Amino acid sequence: MVKWGEFASLRPDLADAGRQLLYQYGVGLAFLATTRDDGGPRVHPMCPLLTERELYAFIVPSPKRDDLHRDGRYALHSFAAEANEDAFYLTGRADLIADEVTTKKLATQFAAERGMAEPPAEIASWELFAFDIESGLLTRTTGHGD
Repeated sequence: MVKWGEFASLRPDLADAGRQLLYQYGVGLAFLATTRDDGGPRVHPMCPLLTERELYAFIVPSPKRDDLHRDGRYALHSFAAEANEDAFYLTGRADLIADEVTTKKLATQFAAERGMAEPPAEIASWELFAFDIESGLLTRTTGHGD
């Protein structure tokens, strides 16, 4: 497994295209797949935060957050692109980040990406996770389903 920065060094083509697809709407948007306690899949939207070194996300109190605490495996998929059918996909393991300095810095980034002067008050109940990468896939389409 690698961090986002290592992934970007190893495959800058995939990382650049992935960043564009994750941020195609101005803020990070993706679908996060986790594993329920009965082994079944769960998919929810989420807002990834990319830095030069890491892929993070604040996860609200939810079943998907419980899933990550219990079993950190994940799959992440970019939102559908409006102009084409391109897609970006990652798999790996998510880990809780308890460092207050990092959490505060990322809360500020989260707010800035949304044009907010301050992070929202409810962010205090959210938890920050870092997503290490095991595999990545970029799908490019030139026509319908090509």
